[in-house]
Amino acid sequence: MSHSSPVPDVPGGATRDGRGETPNERLDRNWNELLQELRVIQTGTQILTGFLLAAVFQSRFEDLDAFQRDIYLVLVATSVLTTLVGLAPVSLHRVLFRKHAKSRIIRYTDYFVQATLAGVAITVAGIGLLIFDLVLGRAWGVAFAVFILVVVALLWIVVPRIIRRSA
Repeated sequence: MSHSSPVPDVPGGATRDGRGETPNERLDRNWNELLQELRVIQTGTQILTGFLLAAVFQSRFEDLDAFQRDIYLVLVATSVLTTLVGLAPVSLHRVLFRKHAKSRIIRYTDYFVQATLAGVAITVAGIGLLIFDLVLGRAWGVAFAVFILVVVALLWIVVPRIIRRSA
């Protein structure tokens, strides 16, 4: 069997991946790691959503042009949806709890985490667009949003793949 296989291939149920854990221990570890990622993501998305929801009550909000209001509404929608997607694994876990479905929970939670990260990237880029548009103008706003998305792609996709390849 391959060294990365979660199926036991040595006596005692351990695997040869250097961790010496059983498949159930690996599932527990993977679940705990995903939960830790979700804790970090949820805090950030909930704070962003709270700030966006509060912005509508600021006096300067009335000064927004139609484009800026549209961007704001898109940001509220993406932020709220991102928060909900980030909370979806909790509901999934509740429905499948004690159903011997931890591997499925982990697989789908991984998808939810990836979707949440995409939502965070879109929301943060949109916030940059809106703020730079308000302060410096539309061209600066668009340029800054593109810059944020490039940085996100580098830090969240390119660099991890380079590190994984060199490991």
